[in-house]
Amino acid sequence: MNNKILRVSALLAALAILPFIVNILPFMGTGWVRILGNTMLYVMLALGLNIVIGYAGLLDLGYIGFYAVGAYIYAWVSSPQLQSIGLMSSVPQWSIWVIIPLAAVLAGVAGALLGAPTLKLRGDYLAIVTLGFGEIIRIVMNNNPGGVTSGPQGILGIEPIHLFGWSLSTNWTLFEFAKSDGSTLTVGGNNVINHYLFFLAVTAFVVLLISRLENSRAGRAWMALREDEIAAEAMGLNKRNVKLLAFGMGASFAGIAGALFASYQGFISPESFVLNESIMVLAMVVLGGMGSIRGVILGAVMLQVLPELLRYFLGWVQPKIIENVSFIPEEVVRSFLDPNTLRMFLFGLALVLVMRFRQEGLWPSVRRRQELHDNDDSPFPSAHHLNQTAHAKISEDEPNNRANTGEGR
Repeated sequence: MNNKILRVSALLAALAILPFIVNILPFMGTGWVRILGNTMLYVMLALGLNIVIGYAGLLDLGYIGFYAVGAYIYAWVSSPQLQSIGLMSSVPQWSIWVIIPLAAVLAGVAGALLGAPTLKLRGDYLAIVTLGFGEIIRIVMNNNPGGVTSGPQGILGIEPIHLFGWSLSTNWTLFEFAKSDGSTLTVGGNNVINHYLFFLAVTAFVVLLISRLENSRAGRAWMALREDEIAAEAMGLNKRNVKLLAFGMGASFAGIAGALFASYQGFISPESFVLNESIMVLAMVVLGGMGSIRGVILGAVMLQVLPELLRYFLGWVQPKIIENVSFIPEEVVRSFLDPNTLRMFLFGLALVLVMRFRQEGLWPSVRRRQELHDNDDSPFPSAHHLNQTAHAKISEDEPNNRANTGEGR
């Protein structure tokens, strides 16, 4: 246990130091720190969706709608938007320790409201209903009901997070180095680094909370429901309450991430919450390993960082090829090595390869690996293997049973 705590502490310390190193590197800078901050948000989103899909086995394609709920709640209480339409006399100055729980609770309520009419749906039917719910939220925000969302124009002027009266947009200096050319290298914090460090702390808390949920009574109930609804209900589980709890808990983490996203961007609009975002978060869960906290984190990091590395690499390679390869038209090179086109191709190829060769994900949970691999080398036999053994034993004993009961005479 102590070794595990030391490893986790060392990892958190390394992640806390990482943005300062990235910020001073000449080929990275603040842009890459912003990418790392966005990665933390997607880790929170993927962990929340993992509750719904990985633990409870409920396919949710409208998950990004709860992300939007949290973002707009933060925007309404941290910008002049409500004041401009006459709903408030001044800009609310609410503490972040009030806004984050409020966003989590209201997003969780929205998740429960979504789950209530879908309790009898499974598989594709559930996916279509949840997809529609996510699109309804985006369309409502786009239509600007009562002027509260500003429609496609979005909400501007969102204030950053304040911690104990200190704004995360404040610049600060840790120490300075004097270079040989007479210039000074400053190591310290800025708006992007400060937000990253706060997101890292919140993400660590979310991981701790979800790891406790996984081994709790609720977590075991979700997994039992995922394996066999009829058997779980026969054992006394209230299917309705278990499903609603899964939808609500998963949505609450999306609400937290949405509130942090609004503070980070300083601007939100309905275009930030399209269906592609839900698909992306779902792909993170599937790629990393459904039901695995470590796998989901890995999937989120890969699908956020690797595309940006690809974009950086292609931005360096493309001009070299155009300059030195004359027999290929420039338009062909630009279209084939376009970062967005190649990104989607590699993204789809990766998912196909994972589904073909590693269905449980890149870093699966032990339970998931046992479910999908009957001939696993694990000392714990899979459920399918136990069923086969039981049927074979029954077949072997059947002649003896008939002889003992007098059958066949």
